[in-house]
Amino acid sequence: MMIIGCDFHPSWQQIAWLDTETGETGEQKLVHASGDAKSFYAQLPQPVLIGMEATGNSQWFIELVQDLGHEIWIGDAAQIRASYVRKQKTDKRDAAHILKLVVEGRFPRLWTPDREQRDLRQLVLHRHKLVEIRSRVKNELQHLSLNKGMQRKAKLWSQAGQKLLRELPLKPWAACRREDLLGLLTMLNQQIGKLDEAVQHAADEHPQAQLLMTQPGVGPNTALAYVLTIGDVSRFPRGKQVASYLGLIPREESSGGRQKLGAISKQGNRLVRSLLVEAAQIAVRFDPGMKKEYLHRCHQKPKGVAKVAAARKLAVRLYWMLRTQTAYPEIVRIESSPRVPLVGAS
Repeated sequence: MMIIGCDFHPSWQQIAWLDTETGETGEQKLVHASGDAKSFYAQLPQPVLIGMEATGNSQWFIELVQDLGHEIWIGDAAQIRASYVRKQKTDKRDAAHILKLVVEGRFPRLWTPDREQRDLRQLVLHRHKLVEIRSRVKNELQHLSLNKGMQRKAKLWSQAGQKLLRELPLKPWAACRREDLLGLLTMLNQQIGKLDEAVQHAADEHPQAQLLMTQPGVGPNTALAYVLTIGDVSRFPRGKQVASYLGLIPREESSGGRQKLGAISKQGNRLVRSLLVEAAQIAVRFDPGMKKEYLHRCHQKPKGVAKVAAARKLAVRLYWMLRTQTAYPEIVRIESSPRVPLVGAS
């Protein structure tokens, strides 16, 4: 069996390999534009195990080696770098180090979604990005109206508000800017509407997403993004590990008996974390238990801290809903029952 350590870059990759049967080793640089990678991996006899760091713009390579019948492991880049003690960092050293970790059984392998899950992730991400662009366009239109002394806030997007916005007396270039922004807003609304229907359809066909949508505040976007990011919930023994995976736990620099906590780590999926914060703000309005905890924290901490705490609680609750296959409000009854505690749900 051949084992390969790959230091991947967008334009090329540096590899180091070991043939476990003959003990032969080697290294090589493969340039992507010239097709070196495809020809090299195509001529290798199966099975081949490839280890590489998690990095962007590498999806084509992962699918290439999988189509050729090889196995590829994706590793945590931070842990791989932390396990390398030398101060000298080169592409050859990195590839050799990854190979060493795989051979010695110390490679920090990450869970990776399948192709269908990755494509659904693109759907959720695409909608989220378009919503962000639409928010920027709306902010620009709000600035135009405010500069003319018209403050309508959310009412600006009603039919009456749109009529007033179009009737504002503006100079030629300001009027041109208004028309262009309104055209962009109309186009974005149409595109986002189509994506909303696609997300709703995908969530309706996903049993786990349907289960999560029983929780107040959790819609198809949040539910679908959550299940596609968490994947198999059995890989998380406790709810606290899910909160850590999503970057919703505080940074900590404790030593010598002194505990020092900071802001949340944000070491996780930014999209899911953002959706959970938005969903938590709706959940605290309709969930009595979450509302009570949220208002209690608002008296002691800044409102932003209370929102993040609610998002963390929501993330852990969604985990237990998937883990126990229990819908809302039954999961709330189990949480509040002293006889059946949910370990790590606090």
